[in-house]
Amino acid sequence: MDAIVKMLEKHQPFFEKISRNIYLQAIKDGFLGCMPIVLTSSIFLLIATLPGVVGITLPQPLIDWCNKLYNFTMGVMGIMVAGTTAKNFTASMNRRMPAGKVLNDGSTMVAAQCSMLLLAVTQFTTKFDGSELSVFDCTSMGTRGLFSAYIAAFITVWVYKFCVSRDLTIKLPKEVPGAIAQNFRDIIPFGGAVIICGIIDVVVRNLMGVPFSELLIKLLSPLFTAAETYPGLILIQAATAFFWFIGVHGPSIVQPGIDPIRLANQAENLQVLLAGGHPAHSLTFNMSLVGEFGGTGATFIVPLLLILFMKSKQLKAVGKASIVPVAFAVNEPLLFGAPMILNPYMLIPFVAAGCVNVSVAKFFIDNVGMNGFSFVVPWATPAPIGIFITTNFQLIALVFVAIIILLDAIIYLPFLKAYDKLLCDQEAERAAELGLESDGAATIAASTSAPAVEQATASVEPTAAAGDSEPVADQPEPASDASAKKDVDGLKVLVLCAGAGTSAMLANAIKEGAAQTGENIASSAGAYGQHTAIMDQYDVIVLAPQVRSYYNDMKADTDRLGIKLLAPRGKEYIDLTRDPAGAIKWLRENLD
Repeated sequence: MDAIVKMLEKHQPFFEKISRNIYLQAIKDGFLGCMPIVLTSSIFLLIATLPGVVGITLPQPLIDWCNKLYNFTMGVMGIMVAGTTAKNFTASMNRRMPAGKVLNDGSTMVAAQCSMLLLAVTQFTTKFDGSELSVFDCTSMGTRGLFSAYIAAFITVWVYKFCVSRDLTIKLPKEVPGAIAQNFRDIIPFGGAVIICGIIDVVVRNLMGVPFSELLIKLLSPLFTAAETYPGLILIQAATAFFWFIGVHGPSIVQPGIDPIRLANQAENLQVLLAGGHPAHSLTFNMSLVGEFGGTGATFIVPLLLILFMKSKQLKAVGKASIVPVAFAVNEPLLFGAPMILNPYMLIPFVAAGCVNVSVAKFFIDNVGMNGFSFVVPWATPAPIGIFITTNFQLIALVFVAIIILLDAIIYLPFLKAYDKLLCDQEAERAAELGLESDGAATIAASTSAPAVEQATASVEPTAAAGDSEPVADQPEPASDASAKKDVDGLKVLVLCAGAGTSAMLANAIKEGAAQTGENIASSAGAYGQHTAIMDQYDVIVLAPQVRSYYNDMKADTDRLGIKLLAPRGKEYIDLTRDPAGAIKWLRENLD
């Protein structure tokens, strides 16, 4: 097992390079920017359908109003994603543009939305009350049009890059105000992007008789059908856990490519459910509640196992500190505190538990009558509650939850016991070396360096890819207390992670530490990818461990804006979230 982990460590830079791919980042961040649409629309659906589950009949006008709000939000998801994906892709492309040449992200956003409509939407005429009307088929404006949205976004930004790099723009005299001049500079790239997508639309419709969006779905349908089999679901879940195990945020790599079909399947499940049928799709957006039951690695039950069955002081402490965050799918305190990432003892259960969970879920959906997931709930919803809601409050879903909790406990317990024995032996050795009684081991464990496995993990957590200009590990020398005291006055700190869960832990610790020490420090939490519009309002940005591989991309932006960028390693980060005063001290020490 150690040999396998060492091999994974050797290839970690390659996997980090994949995670930093600008196309994957744009898709992930673009989709993340539209999550309010997904969540808000689901709330209206729950309002319209939940009372019926308990026998309450709502007035039909209220039901119609809620359904209208759903259709006018989720129904245009594809158009919105085209814009947000183009905006984020533009930000990445601007880092690679020649000096003095910048792409207008507002213009690329609108151009991508127009281009997506050309690729996905059909316009036709019909007669209504004797008048001829022009009608849009809205089927592909929503989740069915997500693939077209990505294609439109990438084509648009590349056309803009081509035109701006070669000065293929309309130039006005310098006396013309900048905003007006920018609009004219965007005419040629805007027109170029729209024309290219328009040509694709004409060719596909004439040759295939369907819009481009439907052609993509037909071409990819065999792949999606395969992904919804037992091997397909297992492969998706295993890849997600595997990437996280080696220190690269797995969902950021695996999910962008399958999010369109996951959302489309969930929307189809909803239509079937509302029509009184059995939603049968298992590859859905909220299947992550099952495969990532408590976070990647299906760690929901692990903190309780640590508290009840482990003997080492370290694992008991980690269990107590992580039980609440893990309940809300924030399992970084467990991943970096135990640790589980790159821990040879944890590789098999970390990958296997989620694979078993999705397999059991598919069996329940196909054979036991459990509904496929239909409603969308926030990722931080406690998994048992989320599963119960999104299956339309089926009692069989609660039985399913109990079964996977039991299975996950059976999978994890032998490996945790083996690791616990290693830690107990190490704690006893330290106690013996210092001539202390065994009951003093707790103090020693808390005050001395981490055990061998943890030290190895700390050295291989996400770092910048080889060859980047500045290594992630480099941090400035501590400043003197006097100058640091002055530096933190009025400081504004933004903490970023993948989904704004782990970042909230440190942001809250900084707030609490500021209140304890009387410092004038403001802190906020956010998700990487949604920070570009607000980052210039902060003095310091802190990257959580799961987005640490983006350090050099972020460094280019923070240097340009004069913002200090910090990237603590995994265990250090988790320790800071538990030590408010220490978080303030850490900020002082790491400011120039």
